[in-house]
Amino acid sequence: MLTKNFGIEIEFTGITRERTAKILADHLGGEKRKLGRDYKVVAPDSRVWQIVYDGSIRCQKRVEGQKAPATNLYSVEIVSPILSYGEDIESLQEMVRKVRKAGGFANKTTGIHIHLNGSGHNPRSLRNFLNIIYSRNDLLYTSLEIERERMRYCKKMDEDLVKKMNKKKPTTFKQIEDIWYEGYYQSRDRHYHESRYHFLNLHSFFNGVGTVELRGFNGTLHAGKIRTFILLSLAMNHQALTQKFASSKKPQFENPKFAMRTWLNRIGFIGEDFKNPREHLCKHLEGSAAWRFRESA
Repeated sequence: MLTKNFGIEIEFTGITRERTAKILADHLGGEKRKLGRDYKVVAPDSRVWQIVYDGSIRCQKRVEGQKAPATNLYSVEIVSPILSYGEDIESLQEMVRKVRKAGGFANKTTGIHIHLNGSGHNPRSLRNFLNIIYSRNDLLYTSLEIERERMRYCKKMDEDLVKKMNKKKPTTFKQIEDIWYEGYYQSRDRHYHESRYHFLNLHSFFNGVGTVELRGFNGTLHAGKIRTFILLSLAMNHQALTQKFASSKKPQFENPKFAMRTWLNRIGFIGEDFKNPREHLCKHLEGSAAWRFRESA
C-alpha cells in the first residue's frame, strides 16, 4: 500500500508565504521564485513546491505570545509535487517541523488534503472507495475530530449518492461521473465545483487532475499526525483497489475504539511502524482497544 504516489496540501497561518517559501528553499536546497502573490520552490530534483494563498483561512500571527488577526500575507497553503512514501516522508516531516518552529500554526479554518494517484483505479474500485468512506463516516469524523468550521468544505459522504452508485452498479467511468454530478447545476469543468467539498472528492479525478482527493483532515503542523493522515489515505486507497467488493453498510459500533483498531489492522496498520498512527487514530474514540464488549473491559 505504500508504493502509490500521493500529493499533499497543508494549510496554516502564523508566518507569511514569503517566510514559508524561504524555509522550504533552504530545506530542499532549492530556488525560491515569486509568482504574483504566491511563491514556488524548485527543488534540485526539478520538482516544484507551491506556496499559495487560500481565501478560506482565518489569518493570524502571534503578538506577545497571543494569537492576533493578521493580513492575508499569513494565509499559507503548501502544495507538494508528486511524492512517494518511502523516499519523501522523512523529508516532508522535517519540513513541517521547521515551519512549525518558525512560528507557523494551524487553526480551526485550516485543513489538510491528500491526493492519491488515480491511474490504477477502475469503476469498481471507485465505488469501493465511496462505500469504505460512507460505511465509516461516523467513526472517521469522531476519530479525526473534524472541526465544525471545516464541515462545509468536508461534508460526510452523501447517502443518496452512495445508494445510487450501488443500485446502478456503474461499469464505466462515464456512468460514475454522471452519478457523481447528478443534482448539481454548475459546469463540470468548474475547478471549485460544489461536489468537491466531501471527505472523498472525485471531482479532482474527473476534471483533468486525475487524482482521488481525501479532504477529511484538520489542519496541523504535527509531523506525526501528518504521517498518520498519509498512511490512512494510502491504506484506504489500497483497500479500495484490491477488494473485490466493499459494503456500504454501516457496522454497529458498541465499542468504537476496538472497532477502529480491528479495522486498522485489517487494512494494514500492523507492526511497530504503525504504533503511533494507531494511537493517533484511536485516541479520541470511546471504549477499549483490547475488548470488543464493554462488560469485558
